[in-house]
Amino acid sequence: MNKILVAQGGGPTAVINQSLVGVVLEARRHKGIDRVYGARHGVRGIVNEDFVDLTQETSHNLELVAATPSSALGSTRDKPDAAYCHKMFQVLKAHGIGHFFNIGGNDSSDVVRIVAQEARDAGYPLRCIHIPKTIDNDLVLNDHTPGFPSAARFVAQAFAGANLDNASLPGVYLGVVMGRHAGFLTAAAALGKKFADDGPHLIYLPERDFDIDRFLADVDAVYKRHGRCVIAVSEGIHAPDGTPMIAKLAQDLERDAHGNVQLSGTGALADLLCEEIKAKLGIKRVRGDTFGYLQRSFVGCVSDVDQREAREVGEKAVQFAMWGDQDGSVAIQRAGHYAADYALLPLEAVAGKTRTMEDAFIADSGTDVTDAFRLYLRPLLGSGMPDAYRLRPAPVAKVLNR
Repeated sequence: MNKILVAQGGGPTAVINQSLVGVVLEARRHKGIDRVYGARHGVRGIVNEDFVDLTQETSHNLELVAATPSSALGSTRDKPDAAYCHKMFQVLKAHGIGHFFNIGGNDSSDVVRIVAQEARDAGYPLRCIHIPKTIDNDLVLNDHTPGFPSAARFVAQAFAGANLDNASLPGVYLGVVMGRHAGFLTAAAALGKKFADDGPHLIYLPERDFDIDRFLADVDAVYKRHGRCVIAVSEGIHAPDGTPMIAKLAQDLERDAHGNVQLSGTGALADLLCEEIKAKLGIKRVRGDTFGYLQRSFVGCVSDVDQREAREVGEKAVQFAMWGDQDGSVAIQRAGHYAADYALLPLEAVAGKTRTMEDAFIADSGTDVTDAFRLYLRPLLGSGMPDAYRLRPAPVAKVLNR
Protein backbone atom coordinates (compact mmCIF):
# COMPACT_ATOMS: atom_id res chain seq x y z
CA MET A 1 0.00 0.00 0.00
CA ASN A 2 3.00 2.30 -0.42
CA LYS A 3 2.12 3.41 -3.93
CA ILE A 4 0.64 6.74 -4.98
CA LEU A 5 -1.37 7.41 -8.13
CA VAL A 6 -1.97 10.94 -9.42
CA ALA A 7 -4.16 11.99 -12.37
CA GLN A 8 -5.10 15.24 -14.10
CA GLY A 9 -8.64 15.86 -15.35
CA GLY A 10 -10.66 18.36 -17.36
CA GLY A 11 -9.26 21.36 -19.21
CA PRO A 12 -5.54 22.09 -18.87
CA THR A 13 -4.29 25.28 -17.21
CA ALA A 14 -1.10 27.30 -17.03
CA VAL A 15 -0.24 25.89 -13.58
CA ILE A 16 -1.77 22.41 -13.25
CA ASN A 17 1.68 20.86 -13.64
CA GLN A 18 2.81 22.75 -10.55
CA SER A 19 0.24 20.74 -8.59
CA LEU A 20 1.39 17.49 -10.20
CA VAL A 21 5.03 18.18 -9.35
CA GLY A 22 4.04 19.29 -5.87
CA VAL A 23 2.53 15.85 -5.31
CA VAL A 24 5.52 13.97 -6.74
CA LEU A 25 8.27 15.86 -4.93
CA GLU A 26 6.43 15.98 -1.61
CA ALA A 27 5.61 12.26 -1.82
CA ARG A 28 9.24 11.39 -2.52
CA ARG A 29 10.20 13.03 0.79
CA HIS A 30 8.16 10.48 2.73
CA LYS A 31 10.07 7.29 3.52
CA GLY A 32 6.95 5.13 3.45
CA ILE A 33 6.29 5.75 -0.26
CA ASP A 34 7.78 3.25 -2.71
CA ARG A 35 6.38 4.49 -6.01
CA VAL A 36 4.56 7.51 -7.44
CA TYR A 37 2.58 6.66 -10.58
CA GLY A 38 0.89 9.01 -12.99
CA ALA A 39 -2.23 8.07 -14.98
CA ARG A 40 -2.00 9.13 -18.61
CA HIS A 41 -5.11 10.97 -19.82
CA GLY A 42 -6.84 11.15 -16.49
CA VAL A 43 -9.45 8.64 -15.38
CA ARG A 44 -9.38 6.97 -18.78
CA GLY A 45 -5.75 6.09 -18.13
CA ILE A 46 -6.78 4.46 -14.86
CA VAL A 47 -9.35 2.11 -16.39
CA ASN A 48 -6.85 1.35 -19.18
CA GLU A 49 -4.00 0.81 -16.70
CA ASP A 50 -1.98 3.37 -18.63
CA PHE A 51 0.49 4.43 -15.94
CA VAL A 52 3.95 5.99 -15.91
CA ASP A 53 6.41 5.77 -13.01
CA LEU A 54 7.09 9.35 -11.91
CA THR A 55 9.47 8.12 -9.21
CA GLN A 56 12.07 7.78 -11.95
CA GLU A 57 11.82 11.42 -13.08
CA THR A 58 14.70 13.70 -12.11
CA SER A 59 13.88 16.62 -9.83
CA HIS A 60 15.36 19.00 -12.41
CA ASN A 61 13.07 17.80 -15.19
CA LEU A 62 10.07 17.87 -12.87
CA GLU A 63 10.79 21.53 -12.13
CA LEU A 64 10.94 22.29 -15.86
CA VAL A 65 7.63 20.50 -16.38
CA ALA A 66 6.10 22.37 -13.43
CA ALA A 67 6.77 25.69 -15.17
CA THR A 68 5.20 24.46 -18.41
CA PRO A 69 1.47 25.09 -19.07
CA SER A 70 -1.01 22.33 -20.04
CA SER A 71 -1.43 18.86 -18.52
CA ALA A 72 1.83 16.92 -18.67
CA LEU A 73 0.08 13.61 -18.08
CA GLY A 74 -2.68 14.38 -20.56
CA SER A 75 -6.35 14.74 -19.70
CA THR A 76 -9.79 13.50 -20.68
CA ARG A 77 -13.38 14.73 -20.87
CA ASP A 78 -14.74 11.37 -19.69
CA LYS A 79 -17.41 11.89 -17.03
CA PRO A 80 -17.36 8.70 -14.97
CA ASP A 81 -20.54 7.22 -13.52
CA ALA A 82 -20.67 4.68 -10.68
CA ALA A 83 -19.85 1.75 -12.98
CA TYR A 84 -16.85 3.59 -14.45
CA CYS A 85 -15.58 4.45 -10.95
CA HIS A 86 -15.99 0.81 -9.91
CA LYS A 87 -13.63 -0.20 -12.73
CA MET A 88 -11.21 2.49 -11.59
CA PHE A 89 -11.26 1.13 -8.05
CA GLN A 90 -10.59 -2.41 -9.25
CA VAL A 91 -7.49 -1.17 -11.08
CA LEU A 92 -6.27 0.81 -8.06
CA LYS A 93 -6.74 -2.26 -5.88
CA ALA A 94 -4.97 -4.55 -8.36
CA HIS A 95 -1.93 -2.25 -8.43
CA GLY A 96 -1.83 -1.89 -4.66
CA ILE A 97 -2.43 1.87 -4.74
CA GLY A 98 -2.73 3.28 -1.24
CA HIS A 99 -3.18 6.98 -2.09
CA PHE A 100 -5.16 8.43 -5.00
CA PHE A 101 -4.84 12.10 -5.97
CA ASN A 102 -7.02 13.61 -8.69
CA ILE A 103 -6.31 17.16 -9.91
CA GLY A 104 -9.35 18.85 -11.43
CA GLY A 105 -12.64 20.67 -11.02
CA ASN A 106 -16.21 19.76 -10.10
CA ASP A 107 -16.40 16.45 -11.96
CA SER A 108 -12.95 15.38 -10.75
CA SER A 109 -13.96 15.98 -7.14
CA ASP A 110 -17.04 13.82 -7.62
CA VAL A 111 -14.92 11.01 -9.05
CA VAL A 112 -12.76 11.09 -5.93
CA ARG A 113 -15.89 10.95 -3.76
CA ILE A 114 -17.27 7.89 -5.56
CA VAL A 115 -13.94 6.03 -5.57
CA ALA A 116 -13.46 6.78 -1.87
CA GLN A 117 -16.88 5.27 -1.16
CA GLU A 118 -16.01 2.21 -3.24
CA ALA A 119 -12.91 1.69 -1.11
CA ARG A 120 -14.83 2.08 2.15
CA ASP A 121 -17.50 -0.37 1.03
CA ALA A 122 -14.82 -2.90 0.12
CA GLY A 123 -12.86 -2.36 3.32
CA TYR A 124 -9.80 -1.41 1.24
CA PRO A 125 -7.37 1.11 2.79
CA LEU A 126 -7.28 3.86 0.14
CA ARG A 127 -6.76 7.53 0.92
CA CYS A 128 -8.46 9.72 -1.72
CA ILE A 129 -7.66 13.43 -2.08
CA HIS A 130 -9.04 15.91 -4.60
CA ILE A 131 -6.68 18.73 -5.66
CA PRO A 132 -8.47 21.84 -6.97
CA LYS A 133 -8.02 23.13 -10.51
CA THR A 134 -10.27 25.14 -12.80
CA ILE A 135 -9.97 28.40 -14.71
CA ASP A 136 -13.72 28.90 -14.18
CA ASN A 137 -13.12 29.45 -10.43
CA ASP A 138 -16.37 27.63 -9.70
CA LEU A 139 -15.45 25.23 -6.87
CA VAL A 140 -17.54 25.93 -3.79
CA LEU A 141 -15.94 26.78 -0.43
CA ASN A 142 -12.72 27.88 -2.17
CA ASP A 143 -11.61 31.50 -2.17
CA HIS A 144 -10.28 30.77 -5.65
CA THR A 145 -8.88 27.83 -7.58
CA PRO A 146 -5.45 27.30 -9.17
CA GLY A 147 -5.51 28.09 -12.87
CA PHE A 148 -8.03 30.89 -12.54
CA PRO A 149 -5.54 33.66 -11.58
CA SER A 150 -3.33 33.03 -14.63
CA ALA A 151 -6.31 32.82 -16.99
CA ALA A 152 -7.70 36.00 -15.40
CA ARG A 153 -4.34 37.71 -15.92
CA PHE A 154 -4.52 36.79 -19.61
CA VAL A 155 -8.09 38.09 -19.94
CA ALA A 156 -7.27 41.37 -18.18
CA GLN A 157 -4.23 41.96 -20.39
CA ALA A 158 -6.03 40.94 -23.57
CA PHE A 159 -8.84 43.42 -22.94
CA ALA A 160 -6.36 46.13 -22.02
CA GLY A 161 -4.77 45.60 -25.42
CA ALA A 162 -8.12 45.44 -27.20
CA ASN A 163 -9.09 48.71 -25.55
CA LEU A 164 -5.90 50.43 -26.76
CA ASP A 165 -6.54 49.17 -30.29
CA ASN A 166 -10.17 50.28 -30.15
CA ALA A 167 -9.20 53.76 -28.90
CA SER A 168 -6.90 54.21 -31.90
CA LEU A 169 -9.45 53.04 -34.46
CA PRO A 170 -12.84 53.54 -32.79
CA GLY A 171 -15.70 51.13 -33.29
CA VAL A 172 -17.29 48.26 -31.37
CA TYR A 173 -15.14 45.40 -30.11
CA LEU A 174 -16.69 42.32 -28.49
CA GLY A 175 -14.73 39.51 -26.82
CA VAL A 176 -16.34 36.24 -25.70
CA VAL A 177 -14.69 34.59 -22.69
CA MET A 178 -15.07 31.09 -21.20
CA GLY A 179 -17.58 30.51 -18.41
CA ARG A 180 -20.75 28.44 -18.76
CA HIS A 181 -22.24 29.12 -15.31
CA ALA A 182 -19.70 31.33 -13.50
CA GLY A 183 -18.62 34.74 -14.76
CA PHE A 184 -15.38 35.16 -12.81
CA LEU A 185 -13.14 34.90 -15.87
CA THR A 186 -15.18 37.34 -17.96
CA ALA A 187 -15.32 39.73 -15.01
CA ALA A 188 -11.51 39.74 -14.94
CA ALA A 189 -11.65 41.91 -18.07
CA ALA A 190 -12.43 44.83 -15.75
CA LEU A 191 -8.91 44.65 -14.30
CA GLY A 192 -7.56 45.83 -17.67
CA LYS A 193 -9.07 49.29 -17.18
CA LYS A 194 -6.90 52.26 -16.14
CA PHE A 195 -8.81 55.43 -17.09
CA ALA A 196 -12.51 56.09 -16.51
CA ASP A 197 -13.38 55.85 -20.22
CA ASP A 198 -11.35 52.69 -20.87
CA GLY A 199 -13.02 49.48 -21.93
CA PRO A 200 -14.51 47.10 -21.31
CA HIS A 201 -17.41 49.50 -21.07
CA LEU A 202 -19.90 46.66 -20.75
CA ILE A 203 -19.53 43.23 -19.10
CA TYR A 204 -22.16 40.49 -19.42
CA LEU A 205 -22.09 37.54 -17.02
CA PRO A 206 -24.10 34.28 -16.79
CA GLU A 207 -25.18 35.26 -13.26
CA ARG A 208 -27.57 37.77 -14.82
CA ASP A 209 -30.26 37.19 -17.45
CA PHE A 210 -29.40 38.52 -20.89
CA ASP A 211 -31.88 40.51 -22.94
CA ILE A 212 -30.86 41.27 -26.51
CA ASP A 213 -32.87 44.50 -26.72
CA ARG A 214 -31.35 45.86 -23.53
CA PHE A 215 -27.91 44.79 -24.78
CA LEU A 216 -28.35 46.78 -27.96
CA ALA A 217 -29.57 49.80 -25.99
CA ASP A 218 -26.51 49.56 -23.73
CA VAL A 219 -24.14 49.39 -26.69
CA ASP A 220 -25.89 52.28 -28.42
CA ALA A 221 -25.66 54.49 -25.31
CA VAL A 222 -21.95 53.77 -24.77
CA TYR A 223 -21.16 54.29 -28.45
CA LYS A 224 -22.91 57.65 -28.49
CA ARG A 225 -21.12 58.74 -25.30
CA HIS A 226 -17.58 57.63 -26.20
CA GLY A 227 -17.67 57.14 -29.96
CA ARG A 228 -16.63 53.52 -29.37
CA CYS A 229 -17.52 50.51 -27.20
CA VAL A 230 -15.56 47.53 -25.83
CA ILE A 231 -17.65 44.61 -24.57
CA ALA A 232 -16.76 41.50 -22.54
CA VAL A 233 -19.28 38.66 -22.84
CA SER A 234 -19.36 35.32 -21.06
CA GLU A 235 -20.01 32.34 -23.32
CA GLY A 236 -22.69 31.27 -20.83
CA ILE A 237 -25.03 34.26 -21.14
CA HIS A 238 -28.61 33.09 -21.26
CA ALA A 239 -32.18 34.30 -21.69
CA PRO A 240 -34.50 34.66 -18.67
CA ASP A 241 -35.83 31.14 -19.32
CA GLY A 242 -32.30 29.72 -19.01
CA THR A 243 -31.79 29.07 -22.72
CA PRO A 244 -28.19 29.88 -23.80
CA MET A 245 -28.18 32.96 -26.02
CA ILE A 246 -26.26 31.10 -28.67
CA ALA A 247 -29.27 28.76 -28.92
CA LYS A 248 -31.61 31.75 -29.21
CA LEU A 249 -29.58 33.36 -31.98
CA ALA A 250 -28.19 30.39 -33.93
CA GLN A 251 -30.05 28.01 -36.20
CA ASP A 252 -27.54 25.15 -36.05
CA LEU A 253 -26.09 24.08 -32.70
CA GLU A 254 -23.10 21.93 -31.83
CA ARG A 255 -23.22 19.78 -28.71
CA ASP A 256 -20.40 18.29 -26.64
CA ALA A 257 -19.94 14.68 -25.49
CA HIS A 258 -22.31 15.26 -22.55
CA GLY A 259 -25.11 16.72 -24.69
CA ASN A 260 -24.52 20.32 -23.61
CA VAL A 261 -24.71 23.12 -26.16
CA GLN A 262 -21.14 23.70 -27.38
CA LEU A 263 -20.06 27.09 -26.06
CA SER A 264 -16.26 26.90 -26.26
CA GLY A 265 -14.26 26.33 -29.40
CA THR A 266 -16.76 28.13 -31.60
CA GLY A 267 -16.93 31.78 -32.64
CA ALA A 268 -20.66 31.66 -33.26
CA LEU A 269 -21.79 33.77 -30.29
CA ALA A 270 -19.37 36.60 -31.04
CA ASP A 271 -20.36 36.57 -34.73
CA LEU A 272 -24.08 36.54 -33.97
CA LEU A 273 -23.90 39.41 -31.47
CA CYS A 274 -21.77 41.45 -33.86
CA GLU A 275 -24.31 40.91 -36.62
CA GLU A 276 -27.09 42.12 -34.29
CA ILE A 277 -25.13 45.30 -33.56
CA LYS A 278 -24.47 45.98 -37.24
CA ALA A 279 -28.03 45.27 -38.32
CA LYS A 280 -29.91 47.00 -35.50
CA LEU A 281 -27.60 49.92 -34.66
CA GLY A 282 -26.09 50.59 -38.07
CA ILE A 283 -22.52 50.71 -36.73
CA LYS A 284 -20.13 49.66 -39.49
CA ARG A 285 -16.89 48.98 -37.63
CA VAL A 286 -17.80 46.01 -35.40
CA ARG A 287 -15.31 43.27 -34.56
CA GLY A 288 -15.65 40.15 -32.43
CA ASP A 289 -13.21 37.63 -30.98
CA THR A 290 -13.67 34.35 -29.15
CA PHE A 291 -10.86 33.73 -26.69
CA GLY A 292 -11.62 30.00 -26.70
CA TYR A 293 -8.73 27.88 -25.45
CA LEU A 294 -6.19 30.73 -25.56
CA GLN A 295 -6.82 31.71 -21.94
CA ARG A 296 -6.18 28.22 -20.53
CA SER A 297 -2.51 27.51 -21.21
CA PHE A 298 -1.09 30.74 -22.61
CA VAL A 299 2.71 30.73 -22.30
CA GLY A 300 4.34 33.82 -20.82
CA CYS A 301 1.24 35.14 -19.06
CA VAL A 302 1.32 33.23 -15.78
CA SER A 303 0.65 34.66 -12.34
CA ASP A 304 3.49 34.01 -9.93
CA VAL A 305 0.90 33.83 -7.15
CA ASP A 306 -0.96 31.15 -9.10
CA GLN A 307 2.23 29.15 -9.66
CA ARG A 308 3.10 29.19 -5.98
CA GLU A 309 -0.36 28.22 -4.80
CA ALA A 310 -0.77 25.48 -7.41
CA ARG A 311 2.45 23.92 -6.14
CA GLU A 312 1.33 24.23 -2.54
CA VAL A 313 -2.07 22.57 -3.04
CA GLY A 314 -0.21 19.55 -4.44
CA GLU A 315 2.16 19.51 -1.48
CA LYS A 316 -0.63 19.99 1.04
CA ALA A 317 -2.62 17.16 -0.55
CA VAL A 318 0.21 14.74 0.21
CA GLN A 319 0.63 16.10 3.72
CA PHE A 320 -3.10 15.75 4.44
CA ALA A 321 -3.00 12.20 3.07
CA MET A 322 0.07 11.13 5.04
CA TRP A 323 -0.66 12.82 8.33
CA GLY A 324 -4.46 12.85 8.36
CA ASP A 325 -7.11 10.21 8.70
CA GLN A 326 -9.72 11.32 6.19
CA ASP A 327 -10.37 11.70 2.47
CA GLY A 328 -11.14 15.19 1.22
CA SER A 329 -10.73 18.10 -1.14
CA VAL A 330 -7.94 20.64 -0.66
CA ALA A 331 -9.23 24.23 -0.58
CA ILE A 332 -7.53 27.62 -0.73
CA GLN A 333 -8.69 30.05 1.95
CA ARG A 334 -7.81 33.74 2.11
CA ALA A 335 -6.13 35.26 5.15
CA GLY A 336 -5.39 38.90 5.93
CA HIS A 337 -5.00 41.48 3.16
CA TYR A 338 -3.74 38.68 1.03
CA ALA A 339 -2.24 35.39 2.03
CA ALA A 340 -3.28 31.84 1.23
CA ASP A 341 -4.05 29.14 3.75
CA TYR A 342 -5.14 25.57 3.02
CA ALA A 343 -7.84 23.32 4.44
CA LEU A 344 -9.09 19.81 3.74
CA LEU A 345 -12.83 19.84 3.15
CA PRO A 346 -15.19 16.84 3.13
CA LEU A 347 -15.61 15.55 -0.41
CA GLU A 348 -19.40 15.68 -0.07
CA ALA A 349 -19.20 19.44 0.56
CA VAL A 350 -17.45 20.14 -2.75
CA ALA A 351 -18.14 17.30 -5.18
CA GLY A 352 -20.41 18.09 -8.10
CA LYS A 353 -21.36 21.56 -6.85
CA THR A 354 -20.90 24.81 -8.78
CA ARG A 355 -19.99 28.22 -7.41
CA THR A 356 -21.13 31.36 -9.19
CA MET A 357 -20.11 34.98 -8.67
CA GLU A 358 -21.43 36.51 -5.48
CA ASP A 359 -23.92 39.38 -5.83
CA ALA A 360 -21.47 41.65 -4.00
CA PHE A 361 -19.09 41.30 -6.95
CA ILE A 362 -21.63 42.39 -9.61
CA ALA A 363 -22.68 46.03 -10.10
CA ASP A 364 -26.37 46.91 -9.84
CA SER A 365 -26.37 47.71 -13.56
CA GLY A 366 -25.53 44.09 -14.33
CA THR A 367 -22.97 45.27 -16.87
CA ASP A 368 -19.97 45.90 -14.63
CA VAL A 369 -18.21 44.58 -11.51
CA THR A 370 -17.85 46.24 -8.13
CA ASP A 371 -14.75 47.48 -6.33
CA ALA A 372 -15.15 44.45 -4.05
CA PHE A 373 -14.42 42.20 -7.03
CA ARG A 374 -11.43 44.29 -8.08
CA LEU A 375 -9.99 44.05 -4.56
CA TYR A 376 -10.66 40.30 -4.57
CA LEU A 377 -8.91 39.64 -7.87
CA ARG A 378 -6.01 42.08 -7.94
CA PRO A 379 -3.69 40.17 -5.53
CA LEU A 380 -4.19 36.96 -7.50
CA LEU A 381 -2.94 38.39 -10.79
CA GLY A 382 0.62 38.47 -9.49
CA SER A 383 3.47 40.90 -9.98
CA GLY A 384 4.58 42.72 -13.09
CA MET A 385 1.18 43.48 -14.59
CA PRO A 386 1.79 45.76 -17.61
CA ASP A 387 0.43 49.29 -17.59
CA ALA A 388 -0.68 51.75 -20.26
CA TYR A 389 -0.40 55.52 -20.45
CA ARG A 390 -1.77 58.35 -22.57
CA LEU A 391 -0.48 61.55 -24.06
CA ARG A 392 -1.54 64.75 -22.35
CA PRO A 393 -2.43 66.74 -25.47
CA ALA A 394 -1.66 70.45 -25.60
CA PRO A 395 -3.95 71.66 -28.43
CA VAL A 396 -2.48 73.99 -31.02
CA ALA A 397 -4.77 76.79 -32.16
CA LYS A 398 -6.18 76.44 -35.66
CA VAL A 399 -5.14 78.96 -38.25
CA LEU A 400 -7.28 78.25 -41.32
CA ASN A 401 -10.37 76.75 -39.68
CA ARG A 402 -11.05 79.04 -36.76
